[in-house]
Amino acid sequence: MTRFAKERRVIVWEEPVFGPPERTPRLDSNVCAESGVVVLTPVLPDGSPGEDHEAMIRGLLDTVLATVEGDIIRWYYTPMMLPFSRHIEAVCTVYDCMDELANFKFAPPELTLLERELMSIADVVFTGGYSLWEAKRDRHPNIHPFPSSVDRGHFAKARVLRGEPDDQAGLPWPRLGFYGVVDERMDLALLAALADARPDWSLVILGPVVKINPDDLPKRANIHYLGGKDYEELPRYLAGWDVALMPFAINESTRFISPTKTPEYLAGGRPVVSTPIVDVARHYGDLEAVKIAATAEEFVAACDQALALSRVRGDWLKAVDNALAALSWDETFGRMNLEIARAIAKRDPAAAVDRGATILPSPVIRPSSHKKPFDYLIVGAGFAGSVLAERLTSQLGKRVMLVDRRMHIGGNAYDEKDAAGVLMHRYGPHIFHTNSDEVAAYLSQFTRWRPYEHRVLGCLRGGLHVPIPINRTTLNTLYGLDLQSDEAAEAYLKSRAEPVEKIRTSEDVVVSAVGRELYETFFQGYTRKQWGMDPSELDKSVTARVPTRTNTDDRYFTDKFQNMPAEGYTRMFENMLDQAGVTVEVGVDFEDVRDEADYDRLIFTGPIDEYFDFRYGKLPYRSLAFRHETLDQEWFQPVGTVNYPDEAVPYTRISEYKHMTGQSARKTTVTYEYPQAEGDPYYPVPRPENQALYKRYEALALETQGVQFVGRLATYRYYNMDQVVGQALATFRRIAEREGRAVIAAQAAGRAVAAD
Repeated sequence: MTRFAKERRVIVWEEPVFGPPERTPRLDSNVCAESGVVVLTPVLPDGSPGEDHEAMIRGLLDTVLATVEGDIIRWYYTPMMLPFSRHIEAVCTVYDCMDELANFKFAPPELTLLERELMSIADVVFTGGYSLWEAKRDRHPNIHPFPSSVDRGHFAKARVLRGEPDDQAGLPWPRLGFYGVVDERMDLALLAALADARPDWSLVILGPVVKINPDDLPKRANIHYLGGKDYEELPRYLAGWDVALMPFAINESTRFISPTKTPEYLAGGRPVVSTPIVDVARHYGDLEAVKIAATAEEFVAACDQALALSRVRGDWLKAVDNALAALSWDETFGRMNLEIARAIAKRDPAAAVDRGATILPSPVIRPSSHKKPFDYLIVGAGFAGSVLAERLTSQLGKRVMLVDRRMHIGGNAYDEKDAAGVLMHRYGPHIFHTNSDEVAAYLSQFTRWRPYEHRVLGCLRGGLHVPIPINRTTLNTLYGLDLQSDEAAEAYLKSRAEPVEKIRTSEDVVVSAVGRELYETFFQGYTRKQWGMDPSELDKSVTARVPTRTNTDDRYFTDKFQNMPAEGYTRMFENMLDQAGVTVEVGVDFEDVRDEADYDRLIFTGPIDEYFDFRYGKLPYRSLAFRHETLDQEWFQPVGTVNYPDEAVPYTRISEYKHMTGQSARKTTVTYEYPQAEGDPYYPVPRPENQALYKRYEALALETQGVQFVGRLATYRYYNMDQVVGQALATFRRIAEREGRAVIAAQAAGRAVAAD
């Protein structure tokens, strides 16, 4: 709701409370200063007849809505709010079904009937997890699962916080904790069994006791009930635990839950022990940090394992960060908002664009009807797709539908501000550089630039930092030399070089230029990590990209144009796509619209083998996993990127974004990169057999009418950003030339008809 409030006025209507009997019904109002969300609580006179309550609440609601201008979206978290609000006219009705409320203790008998009514009038239904979606998907034609997400930045504070809350600070270690509502969903017998089995452990329980008698809670010297806590306080308590607990009972009330606390605990860096909740096992059961245990004995044993794991900060934490990397409430908001926009468009297509622009997260992302005729469907909203969408609409007046399976535009260049306010790149550092005046001039239409020359250091064994690419300073520092000229450095490198009869591989390139020792120091381990194979197995083009210098130039790139978008890449893409003829849909796969959308021509920027259903097999790619960390210090390293050539170090490099963006902030954000075989395709693997496989797909592409393949993935080449832009601009020129010839031919045909 906080994020939604940035786009619309949000009013939250709470359940009524009762005040003095002599008072008339009134509303208590509370406004969030940060978000502007208005929380209204009806206060009814105590002792008033129950049959009058609905009329009282409806009257209060109507008074409020009389002051609201514009369209209304009704958003229900419970069907119990329907009786006094069913008369409201709305452009969209949302049922956000977080739990199977009818299974909860003391659920009102009318809830089931009201939910049936709400399902019949809702335009879109969201469920709080996949299990609940599976149970309800046949009850509504437009229903979507939304498992719990997480504010990673907020809960990650638990990894670094020092100083504990007073009511927890004195408790003995080790500590295992739970926060949440203590109700019929908690397995009290299991909690007691754990306390009895490990009397030297402190079990910390935070949260209000609801719908159960507090006297029924197990009382043990090592169980500490600390009561309810504010959301802001939770990381401080979590920081003082070794292990996080989810001792849920397995009953009707927990059958469909998708606990938010699972990713919150993990974001805080704590191993989790849970009973076998379906959605917990489904989404997190493969993580070493999440232990699933069904019986009391298994639960105790799992806690022993989790406690041992908590004392080792190793690969399990990296796996956690990788698993959480794509989880954010902003992602959830974007996907929900898109479904709402689609629902509005379906009800009122003529007004869809206007209404959609007010509720969608970006001014360039607009809802559309797939049946609306488009001149072009473009798949992929990275550089290739976005440049072509902008050119086709702004220069040729075309109608373009641009789709991307991710929840954002910008492709791998997407950047965003994290919880600390640091502008960071979600998919690793993207440094813009080019020698092309055309590319620089084109992109300058959509952004201001910040001058930035990228510098990279190599961290060698023993902690020695030297410039990369290898230059004269590198040689002097590494070998204690005093080379004073380019000629002296060149002679030194020649003395170390080893002749190679015919240069075929990446190893040949380096050894023939600088010798085996420098090859092993800088290239061999790094390449093995990056590509998962030895340089002797890779095409010579891999290491040929990284030059060796004899001067003291320590810039990573030497292009004449080296700058970063002043407001970030995402803002540049937003400006690029802010064209009247562009309709952007994110979170949409090509297969979702392939046969449904109405378009004349297709531009495909995704993997070419995927387009052809992997007819000849998959093209090999190397992927990356990212670990983003925000540190409570101003700077972490002296330059934007530090490479780690040592094969024993699991990551290849660490990048610090404030060097690149020029931001000033008390904290800093860094990214560790871990190459891996599986995941999103980043780097085509340069081997002859892979290129031969691509050529088979390229032949299919040339035979496919009405489709153009553009970009890295569609042409199976590693391009820098400027090269992709250049390729897209060249593609546009060919389209414009073809369109021009078509216009001339049509005009000539028209004249011929007139003459007849």
